[in-house]
Amino acid sequence: MMDLSLNNILFAFALTLFAGLSTGIGSAMAFFASRTNTKFLAVSLGFSGGVMIYVSFVEIFAKARETMSEAYGVVAGSWWTVLAFFGGVLFIAIIDKLIPSGENPHEMHSIEEMKGKNVHKSSKLMRMGLFTALAIGIHNFPEGLATFTAAIQEPHLGIAIAVAIAIHNIPEGIAVSVPVYYATGSRRKAFKLSFLSGLSEPIGALVGYLILMPFMSPLVFGIVFAAVAGIMVFISLDELLPAAREYGEHHLSIYGLVAGMAVMALSLLMFV
Repeated sequence: MMDLSLNNILFAFALTLFAGLSTGIGSAMAFFASRTNTKFLAVSLGFSGGVMIYVSFVEIFAKARETMSEAYGVVAGSWWTVLAFFGGVLFIAIIDKLIPSGENPHEMHSIEEMKGKNVHKSSKLMRMGLFTALAIGIHNFPEGLATFTAAIQEPHLGIAIAVAIAIHNIPEGIAVSVPVYYATGSRRKAFKLSFLSGLSEPIGALVGYLILMPFMSPLVFGIVFAAVAGIMVFISLDELLPAAREYGEHHLSIYGLVAGMAVMALSLLMFV
């Protein structure tokens, strides 16, 4: 079961804060880098996807099934785990569907979009930036719950997931900053909005803690953990790998994917 000591809870919350606020890194990259490093982003996003897919199936799903099988029997526990996994997939898919495609945070933007253009006020661009920030905030909410839940159960697992989510939040920071900066000409406003959009990640962790922890049982824990696995697999397949390909470095994203799986596998073996 989960370690609900104060130190472990604070550590888990700190990880979600780190992961969420990494949108600010993407915003800073947009302002201070001279060009988009597509190779770096392709490898990084692939790496992030590899970490999340591997850990979801090998560790999180298995841990959920083990917990529920011990409490409710192998057959019933396995069924609950599978249902919760696909429930997590459905949950994040519905969130993704509700976000207007024009403001989808996974529409790639590049640093070059901010270079060589006259900055002008544009309500349309400002609206795009605001809605993109809102969309990222909605998306980051379940990601915060995923990171927090994993970190409370297995701190080393939480670190790996937090780093993976932080990497995939970097281009989302660019996605917010580009239209806001282009609309207002203010780096401060663009960075602030990008930075704040990541706060929904620790908020998701806090809400999850306040709502779920008082009712925590083997069944609730197993359902949440399996749903977290489903959420992370969907994010990887629907967001990370397609985003890496959008940067035009398909093979590099696959190399990153395999590297992410290998690093995650080795890190898990070290804690056996």
